[in-house]
Amino acid sequence: MTKPVARGFTLLEVMLAILLLALLLAGTYGAIRTAVQGMHSGELAIDRTNRLRVAQEFVRHQVSRIMPLAFGRDTSTNTNLVFEGKRDFMRFVAPMPGYLSKGGPYVQTLAFAGNRRGGRQLLFTDEMLNGFDLDAKKSVTEPSILLDQIEDGRFEYRTLDEQGELTDWLDKWDDPGLVPVMVRIVVRMRPEARIEFPAMEIPLLLDIGAVRQNRPLQQAVGPGMQLGTHINPGSKR
Repeated sequence: MTKPVARGFTLLEVMLAILLLALLLAGTYGAIRTAVQGMHSGELAIDRTNRLRVAQEFVRHQVSRIMPLAFGRDTSTNTNLVFEGKRDFMRFVAPMPGYLSKGGPYVQTLAFAGNRRGGRQLLFTDEMLNGFDLDAKKSVTEPSILLDQIEDGRFEYRTLDEQGELTDWLDKWDDPGLVPVMVRIVVRMRPEARIEFPAMEIPLLLDIGAVRQNRPLQQAVGPGMQLGTHINPGSKR
């Protein structure tokens, strides 16, 4: 009885096996890489959304609590400076969150400024009202970047007319001795930011400082309104 002859794999069979294994590994690596990239993109999107949300909440908190306190004086008109508002700049007095302050009101600025990459940034600075010098050439604190990758941005302001109704939006505040009753922030993000900035309409907590002194108080705030309440953003758009 003859014994069976043991046979091995031919070179062609070995090469085919190696090729199939390489294709399997390449497919697995591609799937893993795609999953990692997707997870990374998701984390970046969440981070962008969180940064935008935090910036919006901080700005809304500070602007809504503007106080009618003077931070300087206009010697040409001999009037106190309570609020400065331009298309790309705001200066006002408001309290800071407890974890960021040493107590007392702070002079705060919000400004849209360009950067070296061609876009714009939303910058924030704060200094204690006590000891603040409006004529100083440079702030004692470096500005904080609240938002980056901005294509264009602007501030707009609203007040009350003689009938106690909300006026149209203005891109410049002409009466630095008073504070507006509403502030709107409009931002258009750059395409690479991959996120939208919804327009923010911020009602201020009404105060006697927002009312012209030559008008009756109830007429200025309008019928049915009380000091210390919010203006309805939906009225007279």
